[in-house]
Amino acid sequence: LNSKSRLFPNGLANSTGLVGKYLMDTVGADGSSGFLPILTDLPPHNCDGVGGMHLYMPWWNYQKQLRNQLPFARGYHIEFGGGFDMPGPHFGYGTERFLGGGYGVELKRGVRKLFGAFVGFSCRGEMIPNKDSYCEIDEDTVDQWGIPVLKFHFKWTDDEILMAKHARETFREIIETAGGEVLRHFGPEDNWAISRGGEIIHEVGTTQMGDDRRKSVLNPYCQAWDCKNLFVTDGAPFVSNADKNPTLSIMALAWRTSEHIADEVKKMNV
Repeated sequence: LNSKSRLFPNGLANSTGLVGKYLMDTVGADGSSGFLPILTDLPPHNCDGVGGMHLYMPWWNYQKQLRNQLPFARGYHIEFGGGFDMPGPHFGYGTERFLGGGYGVELKRGVRKLFGAFVGFSCRGEMIPNKDSYCEIDEDTVDQWGIPVLKFHFKWTDDEILMAKHARETFREIIETAGGEVLRHFGPEDNWAISRGGEIIHEVGTTQMGDDRRKSVLNPYCQAWDCKNLFVTDGAPFVSNADKNPTLSIMALAWRTSEHIADEVKKMNV
């Protein structure tokens, strides 16, 4: 966007005006948690062997969406947290509501009883690209080297907000069906505590790939339509942002693009 010239008055490879447009991030709904009495008084055991979550639930409502039975068009997965991990500095906060007080030995006994009985839930969902989410050059702000910085605009649509609502209701249903108590409640007043744009750190888009140079910035090999020796091999070519972490897809696209560059160099095309 900042590389304007006689050949590229709108910025490098931006003849379509689409550079910076359709910025996306993963939909997130974090912070839901529950207390499950069924997990109290369990003998402590080592569950450090897994680097991430112990349970993962992929999207399960495709058929309902095909029948137009859900008010949003994309899916999300659920990540669970809990167990007997090493207690952190805030462990035990809020346990007084279940212990009814306590001090010394009595308090320690109560905390041990509850250790491992709290479960957390998060969702990660797919965002549909929209015209209100984009970045542009900030004409009024420069960095320490005097270079104009980017200004970001981001907006969730009703599709993503309703997805977050569905996730919150699903978390509550899981906790209550297991005989537990929901510890935190979210509602429409804060859009179901949907994450802020960029918070999940899965930002992609802004130089979308495609097979029509009038509607995309890059061709199917992540090569700029307007500048044949320019290839983009990060998350910017994405035209959608699934509920999964984008890293492996970025790596696969970069590998594919690298092989294409090698073939084109042999043919003296680049």
